[in-house]
Amino acid sequence: MAETKTKTLVNQQTIEKKLSSRLTTNKLNKWAFFACTMIGLLFLAALIIDTLIKGAGHLTPSFFTSFSSSTPSMAGIKGALIGTIWLMVTIIPISIILGVGTAIYLEEYAKDNALTSFIKVCISNLAGVPSVVFGLLGLTIFVRGMGIEALALSNSVLAAALTMSLLILPVIIVASQEAIRSVPSPVREASYGLGGNKWQTIRRVVLPAAIPGILTGFILALSRALGETAPLILIGIPTVLLSLPSSVFDQFQALPMAIYNWAKLPQDEFQNVASAGIIVLLVILLLMNAIAIFLRNKYSKKY
Repeated sequence: MAETKTKTLVNQQTIEKKLSSRLTTNKLNKWAFFACTMIGLLFLAALIIDTLIKGAGHLTPSFFTSFSSSTPSMAGIKGALIGTIWLMVTIIPISIILGVGTAIYLEEYAKDNALTSFIKVCISNLAGVPSVVFGLLGLTIFVRGMGIEALALSNSVLAAALTMSLLILPVIIVASQEAIRSVPSPVREASYGLGGNKWQTIRRVVLPAAIPGILTGFILALSRALGETAPLILIGIPTVLLSLPSSVFDQFQALPMAIYNWAKLPQDEFQNVASAGIIVLLVILLLMNAIAIFLRNKYSKKY
């Protein structure tokens, strides 16, 4: 009995030592991760504060109603803002139809074989491809029409929207797949039991339940597209344009391109104008993210 008690006591002490060591390691990791988070937030706060200080003075009514100018005090974002809205409105139907349609096919219709798995892996890998690559692809296919003049769209709104849609499609497809996959099987089976066919089940049961995840992924992907500059530079979107587009086949100026143009100019005053443009772009992106959160919460409660 004495030996058994001694062994039990030794085991308890060993367990307590290991547990104490693990708790200490856990606390150290916790504070290390917290420190990393705070460092990132401090740098982000410093950048935002610096941008607000430099750009707040230029956020006047004339800044929103004037075109770009070689004089800093007269420079505005009217053309860039309207062009960005044209780009966003054109991207939305292209990317959401192709992205969600692809996700539905891969999750609901495609057979579970090696080819389908290969396609899914390729789509996931495309989400990590640099945006410059998509810019080169858009330049070759859409702007130059692969050497066929009849197919060339030049540096129009449609060419830029198609290029940006290629950029964000992998993200939308993956997010939509995850949202569709998260719908419980019993929900589908209940629809089939009530006499619904496959398409009716997808349209009336699966998609409504998957809408929060689909919308969240789509809006976040669209936010990324609106902030990208490299693809627009490669396809030749002008940095200065003193006119507004009247159709998707017209040239346009985008807000990231205007900011890029102001930031590279040597005059110090243009750096402040660029900061004002950054503030406007940040507000647009924050509004889109807020809409994504609102829609996610709304549909999550409903379904």
